[in-house]
Amino acid sequence: MESLRLSFEAVMPIFLLMALGYLLKGLKFAEKSTFDAMNRLVFKIFLPILLFYNIYQTNLGQIFNGKLILFTVIAILTVFLVGYAVVLKVTRDNARRGVILQGFFRSNYAILGIPLVDYVCGDSATGLASLMVAIVVPLFNILAVICLERFRNKSVKIGSLLWGILKNPLFLGCMAGAIFLIADLSLPTFVEKAVRSASQIASPLSMVILGAGFAFSGIGKYLKEILITVSAKLVIVPLFAVTAAALLGFRGEALVCILITFGAPVAVSSFSMSQQMGGDEKLAAQNVVMSSALCLLTLFGWIWALSALGLI
Repeated sequence: MESLRLSFEAVMPIFLLMALGYLLKGLKFAEKSTFDAMNRLVFKIFLPILLFYNIYQTNLGQIFNGKLILFTVIAILTVFLVGYAVVLKVTRDNARRGVILQGFFRSNYAILGIPLVDYVCGDSATGLASLMVAIVVPLFNILAVICLERFRNKSVKIGSLLWGILKNPLFLGCMAGAIFLIADLSLPTFVEKAVRSASQIASPLSMVILGAGFAFSGIGKYLKEILITVSAKLVIVPLFAVTAAALLGFRGEALVCILITFGAPVAVSSFSMSQQMGGDEKLAAQNVVMSSALCLLTLFGWIWALSALGLI
């Protein structure tokens, strides 16, 4: 029950903030154009700052785990490639293809990873969870840019695809953080405090905007796509990833990190990116909301099962 409580407390803030956005829209506190402008601000400024800061503050020297990193990168790329083949079969709509594919591999690890690992494995494991942020977040965002750029136009030119990746604000935020991390550069204290404060704006504001864009009437329209994305994200993908990891000998905090990487709900920031890059933003919103709701059950089930098997 304690695992369920933690999962509930980790996910409920997301729902409350989205409910706030939905309420603000219903009460007409702001027009749609205002929310759209706020979303551009989040996508181009606050999310890149958040990604930069998450990577910048990681301590690689203390918790580096090459085997875990290699497995995670290979597994994410495998999910991406298999998912790419799947989306070509399930829909002909390119705007939906990019969103579904993004939902397959891109999780809300940055928000749920550290608190869940902390509960299951204790404070000593949070360093490893932070390391995973520095690995999976840039990879998630690079692949998200690739898939959305790929399905934005039917005819894809490698040059324009690469340019779209290189100029993407989220990619730039990740790369800036990686440069500071690898070169062991430090920001002046007053700058770091400002960056940390700005980074704390991104997630809550993006959730409020997501809630403002949500429409219950869209569930029926996207039912097939939602079922495919959510079942893959919360059940099928983590089943294969965690099983493979366990067979390869991963245990304890490493296995929990893998579980959250592949079994957490669809990343909230996937909505902002879909809206800004020509994806079906309404489907993206539905995927985030539904996967966040159902992960209360699935994450509890995964944690209980792994604990019962003595793997964590």
